[in-house]
Amino acid sequence: MTLNAALDVTYRVARLRAGTSHRVEEVLERAGGKGVNVAAVLHGSGVPVLATGLLAGEAGRRVRADLDARGVPHRFVDVPGETRRTLTVVEGAGGTGDATALNEPGPVVGPSDAARALDELAAVLRDARPAVVVVSGSLPPGLDEAVVARLLDVAAQLGAATVLDTGGRSLLRTLEGLHDAGAPGPDVVKPNRPELAELLAVARTGSSDEQGAEEATDESVAEGAGVALLRRLGARTVVVSSGGAGLTLHPVDGPPLTARLPQPLTGDPTGAGDAPVAALAAGLRAGAPWADVAADGVARSAAPVLRPVAGELDPADVARLRGQVVLDGA
Repeated sequence: MTLNAALDVTYRVARLRAGTSHRVEEVLERAGGKGVNVAAVLHGSGVPVLATGLLAGEAGRRVRADLDARGVPHRFVDVPGETRRTLTVVEGAGGTGDATALNEPGPVVGPSDAARALDELAAVLRDARPAVVVVSGSLPPGLDEAVVARLLDVAAQLGAATVLDTGGRSLLRTLEGLHDAGAPGPDVVKPNRPELAELLAVARTGSSDEQGAEEATDESVAEGAGVALLRRLGARTVVVSSGGAGLTLHPVDGPPLTARLPQPLTGDPTGAGDAPVAALAAGLRAGAPWADVAADGVARSAAPVLRPVAGELDPADVARLRGQVVLDGA
């Protein structure tokens, strides 16, 4: 479920320099947003999936068209305005250089549209009867975390396992909403390290300013404190991703497990952070061991970096990288 879906646009240039004009060598376009990326990875792996969330305007129409072209099943709810675009500028031949991303905020969702969208998305869940529900990504302006908490509660009442992948402040507010309502927390949450630092800063000071985040950036202290805070608010398994450094999985029923590649890869990282969430969803559905889920998550996270189109994934890359993953604590 992607409440702030996007049309991902990739520009390829020889070199990006501030303050100058550039000749764009190639323009690529694909449906995006964190949950959409998760659905695309699952679909490409042969896992039955339904992409849902909110779409708006011409960009939303193009998101639907791309999903249709790729054969990804979807059922989105329309809201007024315009679905956001994310623009990624990638340097170097073949898209192997640095990537610079610019993210639009998304459509403004008013109170009446938010209430209608909640009802329609809850109906999508009831009709689909899913085994796993993933709510992933940012919220568009005007939509608050109460909507996320309500949708997770609906999914839990239907018997689905739930995965939540949102930013630090949004993650904290969603968990607080579930906790205050007496509803179960998500089965899995997946903050990255900066989001975990932001979460701790907000919990300590009520602000996510740089000073508060800096106080929480000692990695070992921040991760342990962040996991403990998430657990107090009802989260079960916590997965902390670290970009090219891999991820650490903190199971609710066992010791931490770290998975990583020997060397990080270079290229366009768009969608790479969403592939581990797809691995988590597939693992929950299959009842896979956590070590397999962690290794699969790292391989799937790295594979899109090697591809020319944002978020694209080649199963051959996944298989090759899967054999290179180093597991600590298994």
